[in-house]
Amino acid sequence: MKVNFRQILFLSALMFFVFSSSVFAQRLTVRLASLVPENTAWGQSINRLAAEWSRVTNGQITVTVFHGGTAGDEAQVLSLLRSNQIQAAVLTSMGLNSITPEVMALSYPFLVRNDAELTEVLRVIKPDLDARMQRSGFVTLAWARAGWVKIFSRNPVIAPDDLRRVRLASSPDEQQMIDAFRTLNYQIVPTHLTDSLTALQSSRIDALYISPVFVAGNQLFGIANNMTSINVAPFMGGILMNEVTWRRIPDRFKPALMEASRRVERDIEASIANLETEAVNTMVRYGLRIHELTPAQNQVWYDDTSRFESRLISGANPVFNREFYTRIKNILTEFRSRGR
Repeated sequence: MKVNFRQILFLSALMFFVFSSSVFAQRLTVRLASLVPENTAWGQSINRLAAEWSRVTNGQITVTVFHGGTAGDEAQVLSLLRSNQIQAAVLTSMGLNSITPEVMALSYPFLVRNDAELTEVLRVIKPDLDARMQRSGFVTLAWARAGWVKIFSRNPVIAPDDLRRVRLASSPDEQQMIDAFRTLNYQIVPTHLTDSLTALQSSRIDALYISPVFVAGNQLFGIANNMTSINVAPFMGGILMNEVTWRRIPDRFKPALMEASRRVERDIEASIANLETEAVNTMVRYGLRIHELTPAQNQVWYDDTSRFESRLISGANPVFNREFYTRIKNILTEFRSRGR
């Protein structure tokens, strides 16, 4: 039989084209938006996530990160995420709340009180939150704890009534927290985070509930130089991908991608914890006064907040989701009963 080399060359080229097309069709660029600057622990961890995703997929997935809010604020990022103009995003609890309102129950003031309690609560409720995110069209790549919200003030704040006597700043982007603190009878002054220093300097505000890392980074402790030791609420973040993009990723890659995301989650939590401790220690060296409350003084805050429970979780427009608040409260009651 006569061999037709032209046919062989043609078939070989065709097979190469088909094979190459199937490989390149799997290549995917993921645009990931983050409000956090690149030179922070969060930003560096997101860069590591991008590198890890490329590594475990042998370059089939490339993650392009838009750091520092260059893709817009959280509302804009969510809109881009839903329209698939970006495919993934780092969101705070405020952004996560826009997708799944139950998330905000974690921010109920003075409900979750320490790291051990937060670990237990997240262990129990994360699967449900992940399922609710998925029903809304998103896949949760990672949840991350970003420290604790503290009270910073011009004058010492030891008891709730000390805080009620002063003007307390709250971000206008966090309407639920404004509603919550007004329900608790605090004098709220809506103040953008970027305007906090000016507001303190002009005496428009006297106190803030905010992350120590933000206070240190923006030199707010020069005026609000008193920190109350009690934890107001955990500061949560998450990394989400829209489900449209997740479905495009070959199933064989997904376990490795999720494991890489979980490693970054643990990395972020460790980095933030160290950063928060370092920030507080630095501020103390430059004049910050920490008011360590006794267990009895802490209990005054807990009892005071509990007086407003029905108004915070009930009614036509409750501030927090009643179902999730109740679940978290029950988890904590059982956990505390074990003497943890």
